[in-house]
Amino acid sequence: MKKTTFLIVGKHAVLEALKNPSRKIERVFLTQDAQKKVNRENQNLNLFKKVHVFYKSRKELDNLCGRDETAHQGLVAEVEQLEEITLKEFIIENKKENINLLVLEEVTDPRNIGSIVRSAVAFNIDGIIVKERSFPFKSKLLYKSASGGTEHIKIFKVSNLNTAMKFLKTKNFWISAFDSSATKDFTKHNWKGRNVLVFGSEGFGLKSQTVKNSDFIFKIKINKKIESLNISNSVAVVCHFLNSINYEDK
Repeated sequence: MKKTTFLIVGKHAVLEALKNPSRKIERVFLTQDAQKKVNRENQNLNLFKKVHVFYKSRKELDNLCGRDETAHQGLVAEVEQLEEITLKEFIIENKKENINLLVLEEVTDPRNIGSIVRSAVAFNIDGIIVKERSFPFKSKLLYKSASGGTEHIKIFKVSNLNTAMKFLKTKNFWISAFDSSATKDFTKHNWKGRNVLVFGSEGFGLKSQTVKNSDFIFKIKINKKIESLNISNSVAVVCHFLNSINYEDK
């Protein structure tokens, strides 16, 4: 049975999908100017060799993308969803001593999620856990904001986040929630080992049950003149710090 396809747009999103051997691409729609630019920037890669290419005008691509405000930059691809492994399979197969995973609770804005994916890849996070029912996995905005990052990180869609975190606790993970009302500075913590970093939505924050099930509650110290950071900025700050520690597996 053929999988459902959807559109992704933007230069980086489409090019990283083309470079990913695990991504099934049905068709690519692009302007001739966009292809010339891609060929100039990727002289040693014939990225369009194994896909069906259809040349379109910018107006035709605008119509193809519908009312979505995402700038396509002359490149649109029709793709299938990546093959996935479950969170349990990933943990069982992964023997690393140091693992960092993100949990996004009620974070639904595609732009924010895309930016978080981009930061997670940039700072070597091992995976992102989201609630399957509320994750906009077909969003053009998400893929565009991620700038190709979706091709380089595992996103685990689960039915219940707290159940997933309880499972991770049995596999020697520490659950660390980030909340603006917390008092403990996350930079003072010993982050060696297996960690789950939990972030809530900007509007509602973390659910009380999630906080209750967490081992630690941390804050990000910022200037008191600013009430809080955007969720994607908060994640980027934490991920950058953990990456800079640069722990090596024994």
